Amino acid sequence: MHFASYYRWLVYRHLFQLLPAALRGCALRPIYANVTLHPTDTSMWKRPATPKPIPAPRLVLLLTGGIERPLGRRYFALARELVRCGYRVRILALHPDLATCPRRRFVQDGVEVWYVGQMHARKTGTHPTRFGSLALLRVVTGATWGMLWGILASPAELYHLGKPQPINGLAAMLGVLLLRRQRFYVDCDDDETATNRFTAGWQRAVFAFWQSILPRLACGITVNTRYLEQHWRQRTRVPICYVPNGVDPATFQVPSEAVQQGLRHALQLDGCRVIAYVGTLALHNHPVDLLLHAFQQVLAEQPTARLLLIGGGEDLPLLQAQVHALGVQRQVLFTGHLPHAAIPAYLSLAELSVDPVHDDPVARARSPLKIAESMVLGVPVITGNVGDRAAMLDYGRAGVLVAPSDASALAAAICTLLGNPARHHALCRAAREHALRSSTWAQLAAQWATLYPIQPNQSNQTLHTDPFIYPTARSTEPVP
Repeated sequence: MHFASYYRWLVYRHLFQLLPAALRGCALRPIYANVTLHPTDTSMWKRPATPKPIPAPRLVLLLTGGIERPLGRRYFALARELVRCGYRVRILALHPDLATCPRRRFVQDGVEVWYVGQMHARKTGTHPTRFGSLALLRVVTGATWGMLWGILASPAELYHLGKPQPINGLAAMLGVLLLRRQRFYVDCDDDETATNRFTAGWQRAVFAFWQSILPRLACGITVNTRYLEQHWRQRTRVPICYVPNGVDPATFQVPSEAVQQGLRHALQLDGCRVIAYVGTLALHNHPVDLLLHAFQQVLAEQPTARLLLIGGGEDLPLLQAQVHALGVQRQVLFTGHLPHAAIPAYLSLAELSVDPVHDDPVARARSPLKIAESMVLGVPVITGNVGDRAAMLDYGRAGVLVAPSDASALAAAICTLLGNPARHHALCRAAREHALRSSTWAQLAAQWATLYPIQPNQSNQTLHTDPFIYPTARSTEPVP
């Protein structure tokens, strides 16, 4: 019995080894002519697997300001367009007045926004409030911890810092580099040490350190000016992507004639030649005093001219005192801080807008939002020939360039444009056409995304509307 069982086992083994050859034989050859079988290969009997859609890549933006402030408008506009391109985007931001923030987590235009801490200064309305030394230390510590917690609660493939500053920089080093063992990207849109106003030398030194070290630790850099692009190409070897500021033509539009007439009457501008300035009233980086001196000269030739200063800032009282000293208080109007949605109505009242600048690192490192927004409304811009401003105005074909820091040249350009209707009409048309051709956020977001190695799945664009982690929430209500 023992030998019989052994020989029976040998026969079965030999038959099993011959079975694949038999299946490849004449009887089944027409069916399996192109199939190679193996005794352990059962893949031909399995149902073909349905390919699963590739999830949209997740992007976390780390901002040191709110999305409603000038600092955050660049990043929210880009985030909104990246969502439309197929990314899932979450913004971790610091609020200008966290104590009064009505919603700390919400979804807006497909972008998740989390306010995780207080900004380094409380900014409400026209006048910002700065903290004392101990209060500032407490605010910075809490904001950094909140940003770090937000990073740990936001697993993603991509992390991008909006501005290389201490709070988001330290949080990114701890949360992204050390704990998540990933690299991050940095956006440089300013000279941080020259732009910010500091109350002590050590604060400037701290900002200078982080501005220097963070781009060197990044795996990629985005910049908004050629000046900053050249600066960082000389100091790093990482990829650099040039993305200037832009505008959304769908939301930044000229209001109806009735709205314009009502607003003009309310501001007592009927029959006046309106010149506008839009921006922060902070003289250390916005020389509005240069514009006031130029406007005083304009009044000698254009007595019906009015200067509309749209925006607030910490130097508003100083500028109001200068207006009285120049004797033009009846011809200059201060609107104070306005919601961004109201700016098109005020700016559309102007025949032209002015961006006064000095030729310094602050101006060379900036891509002014006010220029793109004015141009898309068909309001021509007069500015100094500094940095990228010539390119933004199509090298004089869509605006007027003058010598920087020269009030007389600025006044002459204003008077010339106001006195030449044909030239003014041509510039209005050229400004809008150039803005629509090269300065829309949709175009700039596509350029921004070229820096990332991960691209959305173009075959499944429906995923881009899903929030970052909560796949069923699609409303603008706060995320639970």
